[in-house]
Amino acid sequence: MKKYYSYILICLSVFGLLSCENDDNLDPIGNWELSQPELISPEEGEELLLQEDRANEKFYFEWQEAVSTAGFQVRYELQIDTLGSEDHDSPIISVKSDNNGKATSASIQASDLDLALSYAGYPANESSELEWTVVAICQDTKTYATRTLSVTRFENEYVPNQLFIAGSATEVGNDISAAIPMRHLQNASGASTSIFEAYTSLEAGQTFSIYSRQELPAHIYGGEEGVIEKNGTPIAVEESGEYRITVNLNDNTYSLWKIEHWSIVGSVIPNAWDGDEPLEYMGNGVWETTIFLTVPNGESTGAFVFRANQDWGYLLKRIQGTSNELYMESQAGEAGINIEDIPLNNSGEFTVTLDLSGDTYTYNLESNLSAPSETPSSLFLLENGTSIAQFSLEGDTFTSAYLPLQAGVSYSLNSAEDGTGTSYFTSNIIGATDSPDGDSVAAGMSFVEGPGEFSVDHDQAYKLTFNFATGSGSWQYYNLKLFHWDPSNWDGRNEFAMTYVHPMQFTTTQNLEAGYNLKFNSPWDVQFGTPEGGDNSVMSGALVNGGGDLNPITQSGSYQANITVDSTYSNATFEIIAE
Repeated sequence: MKKYYSYILICLSVFGLLSCENDDNLDPIGNWELSQPELISPEEGEELLLQEDRANEKFYFEWQEAVSTAGFQVRYELQIDTLGSEDHDSPIISVKSDNNGKATSASIQASDLDLALSYAGYPANESSELEWTVVAICQDTKTYATRTLSVTRFENEYVPNQLFIAGSATEVGNDISAAIPMRHLQNASGASTSIFEAYTSLEAGQTFSIYSRQELPAHIYGGEEGVIEKNGTPIAVEESGEYRITVNLNDNTYSLWKIEHWSIVGSVIPNAWDGDEPLEYMGNGVWETTIFLTVPNGESTGAFVFRANQDWGYLLKRIQGTSNELYMESQAGEAGINIEDIPLNNSGEFTVTLDLSGDTYTYNLESNLSAPSETPSSLFLLENGTSIAQFSLEGDTFTSAYLPLQAGVSYSLNSAEDGTGTSYFTSNIIGATDSPDGDSVAAGMSFVEGPGEFSVDHDQAYKLTFNFATGSGSWQYYNLKLFHWDPSNWDGRNEFAMTYVHPMQFTTTQNLEAGYNLKFNSPWDVQFGTPEGGDNSVMSGALVNGGGDLNPITQSGSYQANITVDSTYSNATFEIIAE
């Protein structure tokens, strides 16, 4: 046992002696020196001409080795930097020498050198005075040898194929690694247009720059008054908000267009194509809203587009053949892209998302509805617990006639006339809209199975629909106008708005001219006039939708005009009373 113990002690002692001796030999401090490398080529002040048609050409650099007096191995790094620079930690470009840094030669490809000089701000097609340095590295010791060098860059400036935005004015701050990508627009052949755009939020009083990469080195662009330049002044905006930022590297310009709002426009919203339903900016190039979208009555699908700032020149439509990709209508022709209005197949409440981040613009419709469990065989509208109307059924959709409903009254839906069947409930207020005075006013709504009551926003004759396959419905009403015109001057007509009076009546008091034609219209679905063969000179009587012009006024003056419509808006009665 003692022999084994002694042997271990001897081995450990020898190992310790060897370790100490090795440590002494490797000690870099004060025991050895490192000479400078001696440069061979290129010669002092020699000129390198970089040519675009020879972008892969290599330029070679050679030197004699540096020597460690202790015989330690030396490695090398080639640097090219600004003339007179003494900062060897951040040169314009640096490469290891050949053989993984062991050889006394190195090469740089023309395209790599041109790009590095472009990053550093040296102009294209001009000769620039630089210097090249060989750094000899041995453990923690370095020596340097430097010569001057002239380099003429490629004839044309490097044009990036991607751009990013960062700065204190942006949503990502000064973090270049998180810089916001800009969309690179392409032409009909798929080639670069050198035009870029991004939608984002900017803060007034702060600045941003445009980068060619999400890391340094990179091309950094700034500018003023719409002119962009490399290494230019960071850009600022005068007013905080959301912007479309466009950069055109063909003519070195930029533009900032403030987005007051993106909105939904189309047949699926109240007031259809005359309406405008804004989305809310959520950040990071995304807008969103929750809204009820309705397929128009009598149509299999609806349609809509996204519009900026209520300007018809800025419409986003769906790219044909895609499920949700969007393209600006004004740019689609030049890009050779076919676009279309966005279709809507089912009415319902949706969360609508417009995503203008990244290189592809998209939208998303997420339904928020939970449809009832099944379609009942009948559906009744109850007023304060008493049935006032039965809906007609086609497929899974129940539709009412035009019903005179009143504000302040509680309504409910039930599958049984006496209210003992299955109940259904909508949380929407029927008739509530930002545009109550339109001609034909409509909106969508959702409903669920379960007890509950609902109300209407104001007295009107409402048509209601409920689709049990989707849990979606809609309401719609008409406002009527009294048309009044000189038979020889239709374009100079008056359109007097009439006031709804419960139930199913409309009235207005106006100055009417003798010999003028009259008609009761809600353009252009409703046009109440004289029945075929009727007398158009009478001051009261029956009217039909689509009838002829009235001409009852023989003496100019103030008159009250009243009309009572039926539940289908097919027939009506009227009277005109002199005041």
